[in-house]
Amino acid sequence: FMTCLIHQASAQKSYFQQRVDTRIWVTLHDGDHSLSALEEITYQNNSNQSLDRIYFHLWPNAYRSNRTALARQTLQNGKRGLYYAEPKDQGFIDSLAFSVNGKLVKWEILNEDTPDVAIVYLPQSLSPGEKIVISTPFHVKLPASFSRMGHIDQRYQITQWYPKPAVFDHQGWNPIPYLDQGEFYSEFGSF
Repeated sequence: FMTCLIHQASAQKSYFQQRVDTRIWVTLHDGDHSLSALEEITYQNNSNQSLDRIYFHLWPNAYRSNRTALARQTLQNGKRGLYYAEPKDQGFIDSLAFSVNGKLVKWEILNEDTPDVAIVYLPQSLSPGEKIVISTPFHVKLPASFSRMGHIDQRYQITQWYPKPAVFDHQGWNPIPYLDQGEFYSEFGSF
């Protein structure tokens, strides 16, 4: 019984979950199937490590070209639409300008084949227990309906459409690309 309590206390002590509170002001432009928005995130580091960067999911970029993990996965599953889509039917997120506590910061796409993951570099390390406010304007061109996000004429399914911090857990960052199958691993917070 005592061994069980010690293991349980040890497991609870090492567990943490970052807190990500998000506010978004957004407008749907149905004439050109796009969104324009401003996002503000209060990010609290509940880990025992200092962070010098935060990975972000830019999942609308999964619809940007036939080189993305989503395009390759849907083609492997027999769905050819996204892989062979014309540019007018592809989607993306752009017009990003990340700032931390009001100061513009450097950021970059992870790599050419993973345009749906970005790294935002913090101006100073975020210590355990500290909070920062990350904000950015952004624009999303909604794709034709190939997966969970898209449109058919003026009918919309809009999911995973905003810049979203990747999960940082006991194993580190989880900057996974957007895929058609499976669910999304996300941080806790209020919207």
